[in-house]
Amino acid sequence: MNVVMIGSGYVGLVSGACFAEFGACVTCVDVDQTKIERLKAGEIPIYEPGLDDLVARNVRNDRLGFTTDLGTAVAAADLVFIAVGTPTRRGDGYADLQYVYAAAREIAGSLNGYTVIVDKSTVPVGTARQVERIVREARPEADFDVASNPEFLREGAAINDFMRPDRVVLGVESERAERLLRELYRPINLIEAPILVTNLESAELVKYASNAFLATKISFINEIANLCEQVGADVHAVSRGMGMDKRIGSKFLHPGPGYGGSCFPKDTTALIRIAQEHGTSCRIVESVVEVNAAQKARMVKKIRSALGGSEAGKTIAILGLTFKPETDDMRDSPSIAIIPNLVDKGASVRAHDPQGEEEARPLLPESVSYYHDVYDTVTGADAVVLMTEWNEYRGLNLDRVLELMKGEVFVDLRNVYEPGAMEGKGFAYAGVGR
Repeated sequence: MNVVMIGSGYVGLVSGACFAEFGACVTCVDVDQTKIERLKAGEIPIYEPGLDDLVARNVRNDRLGFTTDLGTAVAAADLVFIAVGTPTRRGDGYADLQYVYAAAREIAGSLNGYTVIVDKSTVPVGTARQVERIVREARPEADFDVASNPEFLREGAAINDFMRPDRVVLGVESERAERLLRELYRPINLIEAPILVTNLESAELVKYASNAFLATKISFINEIANLCEQVGADVHAVSRGMGMDKRIGSKFLHPGPGYGGSCFPKDTTALIRIAQEHGTSCRIVESVVEVNAAQKARMVKKIRSALGGSEAGKTIAILGLTFKPETDDMRDSPSIAIIPNLVDKGASVRAHDPQGEEEARPLLPESVSYYHDVYDTVTGADAVVLMTEWNEYRGLNLDRVLELMKGEVFVDLRNVYEPGAMEGKGFAYAGVGR
């Protein structure tokens, strides 16, 4: 089976490599000549654990290739996946679909025989039908179907999520399209992963609804954490008690500085706009977005309070810049909102991140200093702020950290450490909701 993946970014590259691992012959297409040349040379432009080995293995076995020649690739394809970016559109918060529609127009000119065109990008309800209209107007005689197959990949665990999914959602309108997609996903039958087949609109909405619900859990527990600080409760005990209820579950009930990344911020905003466009509302999701923005601001206040009411003239060591561990993704990371505020108020910021420095540099103030060693980062600091829970921060030599610091303030925005143990070592410790 010949598969074309249009877009070689995070979703396209991971999905393409995994489909190749399934046994398909996959061609990843991108307009970025430099990116394609890097991929051909074996360079992976994103950080995702295990992706470099997966790509290399399937390139070596002639199941995965890269090109800028969309026309030749599509002409030989059984399935063409659109996996281009759908960033938030400036001005109205809606998903920007210009790249999806541009891909559809290019695909139309190269179709050769029956082909299933699949939306893999996260797109608003109704996009698949617009793609169908664009292709049909350009090629009335073409034999094709349009389907929706949203991705549910967690950065840092994307390969496992693809190979062992909680579910695969197929939005289809013909038996032919369903049959081809089921054949492509046949390897997951061995692990009995469920496949949900539905219409186009339902498949498109599943992704938005899922991400909005997970974002809701994060904002909810952050509000509970703030309440815990006022009433003397421990949010970890509260979240564990909640999570033991099978109707609720324990995942995404971890307080912190707010959600970020490539999905939650733009998908919650887009869902609000979709609802408004159709004459309804998503008031809960609107509140989730507001709470998340307020949480990031609250973290600045927490750091300031831990420093005695002012960060002016203080040296602050930031551990972790990416929005989560095991990725180099800085999109909407809490650090982007928090660090500039500290710098603007006169703080000197030293930063460390295992993978995110290159992506962080253009997004953070020029005055931020970057270090490749954690202990160099904390040297001379008045305060350490643990921003992202990378594994290497979980096992710090705390005695050495305290010895190297000038002060003793440790602000743990991910609650990696226990308050009593930290205070016992001599730190002035501040967590979230504890």
